[in-house]
Amino acid sequence: MIDLKNIKVAWFLGSRQIKRASIWTNVLIVIIMILTFLNLVVVSGLLVGLIEGSVNANKKYYTGDIIISKLKENNSILNSRSIIANIENTPGIKAYSARYLVSGRVESNYQSRTNFDDVPEEVGTIIVGVNPENENAVTNIQDLIIEGEFIESDDFDQVVLGAFLLEKYLDITSPGFLVLRNVEIGSKIRIKIGDSVREMTVKGITKGKVDETDRRIFMNDTQLRSMIGRSDLNVGEISIVTDSSTTPDRVRDILINNGLDQFAQIQTFEDAQPKFLLDIKRTFTLLGTIISSIGLTVAAITVFIVIFINAITRRKYIGIMKAIGVDGKVLEMAYVFQSLIYAIIGSIFGLVLVYGLLIPYFDKNPINFPFSDGILVAPYGITTIRVMILIIVTALAGYIPARIIIAKNTLDSILGRK
Repeated sequence: MIDLKNIKVAWFLGSRQIKRASIWTNVLIVIIMILTFLNLVVVSGLLVGLIEGSVNANKKYYTGDIIISKLKENNSILNSRSIIANIENTPGIKAYSARYLVSGRVESNYQSRTNFDDVPEEVGTIIVGVNPENENAVTNIQDLIIEGEFIESDDFDQVVLGAFLLEKYLDITSPGFLVLRNVEIGSKIRIKIGDSVREMTVKGITKGKVDETDRRIFMNDTQLRSMIGRSDLNVGEISIVTDSSTTPDRVRDILINNGLDQFAQIQTFEDAQPKFLLDIKRTFTLLGTIISSIGLTVAAITVFIVIFINAITRRKYIGIMKAIGVDGKVLEMAYVFQSLIYAIIGSIFGLVLVYGLLIPYFDKNPINFPFSDGILVAPYGITTIRVMILIIVTALAGYIPARIIIAKNTLDSILGRK
């Protein structure tokens, strides 16, 4: 039976073996442990971070913390004025932006069109009417302007285009995916909403890897309302940002308890995530786990080999220890402690690298992927589980070879017999 005294002896023997080992051997094993830890955490973290970057951008530049949208059976949010008044009186709401949404078409290069039998250069899109100050307070959309400027409240006949409407930023040759050619800041375009047609000037272009901004047209809400002849003031969606005194879930529940869900759909940014994003996130998590498992297996085999060779070269020493009365279980535990020391030191260095260096670096310098700004995602809970897995696997990798060697006959071990 293993008691506290035996544990102390095993710890002494295991730590002494590490102290007496070559410093380069110890460094190599610790590096393997660090790389294994990084493989467990960083690979899956970057894969999930691809999607998390999209989710964060969608929240920051579109939904805010809460988004209120129309019910499926309606064309707009009914009773919008009452809902907005309720929002203004709800504690914990920092800012909101009410948006008018309407389907329309935008035409370019009509001035140089000579043959009116030709198909006009038109693109169908969603035209969004916003209060510029409110929109900037919620989404900081001015940060997405890559050319020109965002509209101001007194701008008339001026619009901001999403970059994915323009050939310059989305060079796709597809009959089903139309884009506008030769459109720059200051270009004249025609906005067509039903029977209403108006010539406008391009003031800015947005690009933020969010479809709801990159494939839309923004203009002042007062002008859009006059173009569509809307007098009921019902908007298409409302994005809300909460302050630090509350949570999105709490504000959502307050709005629902006030009965606003009978006029609109009320969701937090998490509720509003598209299902395909969640499916991709789960897929990437699984893929990262598979890749990490390969690295974990390699590390376990490496530790197994190191401990096995160490135990073989010390067979005579092990036999003598058993002969003078040291329990074989104590010797096995000594090798397990040796493995644990390597795993724990490697994990500590790995944690410092991940949380002290890599996560802050990727937060400031996200990976520029075509569809998102990738970051490193490493939740503490999941990381803790992976550290425990690494430690357990490493301990087993140390125990098994030690068990094989120590189980041999004591006299054979002393005499070096096979």
